[in-house]
Amino acid sequence: MTDIAILVGTESGNAQMVADALQEVLEEAHEVALHEEPDYDELDFSSRDVLIISCSTHGDGELPDNIIPLCDALKEQKPDLSHIRYGIVALGDQTYHQTFCQAGKDVDALLASLGAVRVGERFEVDACTQPLPDEDARDWVRDWAEQL
Repeated sequence: MTDIAILVGTESGNAQMVADALQEVLEEAHEVALHEEPDYDELDFSSRDVLIISCSTHGDGELPDNIIPLCDALKEQKPDLSHIRYGIVALGDQTYHQTFCQAGKDVDALLASLGAVRVGERFEVDACTQPLPDEDARDWVRDWAEQL
């Protein structure tokens, strides 16, 4: 049984809906903590092994307001995250091709720059073609968890 933290970056609630679905699936075999307002100090990255980030993109490819403080703290503190494995669920809208899933891509790059190792492929959700992202995320996370 693995201890998994799910971090949510959301503006309209879609990334939260996806995170809830991920939690539901993962709780069948793992300890799961959902962080709707992820806080750097509360997360205690030194004791974490596995993370999933469910992050939407808004505006011109920007991070949701609730996850900006965490990302800013990670950039400022620069902790060694080489002991952490993670997964990314990035939500976006392909009609905005240049910024499609940009926030999730940015969080992915930030974690990798700090030494964390992504497990599997980043799961990119397109609002235009995936009207029920939580259902698709359930399938993705089952495959993802097998790779841990």
